[in-house]
Amino acid sequence: MRPPGYRSSSRCAGRGAAAAALLAAALASPALADDAAPEALAPAFVNDVEASLVRTIIGLPQYGLRQAIGEIDLALSKRPNFLLGHLIKGDLLMARAGNPVAFGPVAAVPGSSMAPLQEEARARLKRYLDAPPTDYLPLPIVQLGPGQSHAILVDTARSRLFVFANRGGEPRYVTDFYISIGKNGDEKRRQGDQKTPVGVYTVVSSKVKLPDFYGPGAYPISYPNEWDRQLGRNGHGIWLHGTPSETYSRPPRATDGCVVLTNDDLRRLARYVDVGRTPVIISAGVRWVTPQRWQETRREFLETFEQWRSEWESLDTDRYLAHYSSRFRADGKDLAAWRAHKRKVNAGKSWVKVGVSDLSVFSYPDGEDMVVVTFSQDYRSSNLSNRTHKRQYWSRDRGHWRVVFETVIS
Repeated sequence: MRPPGYRSSSRCAGRGAAAAALLAAALASPALADDAAPEALAPAFVNDVEASLVRTIIGLPQYGLRQAIGEIDLALSKRPNFLLGHLIKGDLLMARAGNPVAFGPVAAVPGSSMAPLQEEARARLKRYLDAPPTDYLPLPIVQLGPGQSHAILVDTARSRLFVFANRGGEPRYVTDFYISIGKNGDEKRRQGDQKTPVGVYTVVSSKVKLPDFYGPGAYPISYPNEWDRQLGRNGHGIWLHGTPSETYSRPPRATDGCVVLTNDDLRRLARYVDVGRTPVIISAGVRWVTPQRWQETRREFLETFEQWRSEWESLDTDRYLAHYSSRFRADGKDLAAWRAHKRKVNAGKSWVKVGVSDLSVFSYPDGEDMVVVTFSQDYRSSNLSNRTHKRQYWSRDRGHWRVVFETVIS
């Protein structure tokens, strides 16, 4: 399969084949199946630099060293600070001289290993050789609220950040970018563990005029959220940000916990970020499913949520409380205290109406079968009316969805 946009050539020197074998061994990339490319998510390249890198490596066996060097030179002419590109070019030049080595001698970068750069190359190639099918949908995004024009989905296993547009509450793929995460991986639990959190967050602010280390700007997210605090997770200062001006990109695991993009990609991302509204879902491996499976999953939960709402209105307190888990916590109350509170409140009502709007639903990506629901609640009753913004965490409990945590948010 020809990589997109690669120029045709009939030459493939023996030294080119040797270099290709070394690069393939160094990268250990998954093989490209005959039918993989037509099904790959967004076959067009995200940016020119990544396009040249992928064409260099994939096209080397078929098109030879000359065109491979030309491609990587194209990337370096656009971004001279692309370290991985320099190392691959050095390898290709050594191959042309008859002395191929895998990603150059370690001495090329004093005091460092080539392994992180090899990981970066693998991650970038994997995006194009092992991408989800174009018509599949990400399971974590169940329903986008009307005010959420876009959602950001970070797949730490793929070293990739995906952007989705809101189309009537359903996610539609827009673009994606290579990213770096914490030096020690994901599932952050404590301050200083150099891990990236896994969970559902929101962009809470936009920062500019920062030190050069952060690139052109940063977007802090809402870690730790309510669920993190319930689990005793701590730490702070998790941002989406760029790289120092002398650095084009960082290896897949290279941060203190933040999600880092190239400066070019951070600028591209900016058009999709709405501070206070844009959700950021960080998952240690995103599940992609068929549209039919996605719709079934979505429908199952939304039907349960509607039952919870309607049974609250019914004033049948037992049926309403059946939607709450034995692990439930809210405002310092456990399930027993919540039951007593609700029975007392409902005893004084002759009618209740509960309106729900601005509903968003995300599958919680921390390995537990859980969803997080955020909505505006318009509560009216015979003796009280109010409007609040609420967040609930639902978990599957003995085959049924039940609320495990609930809070009012600003």
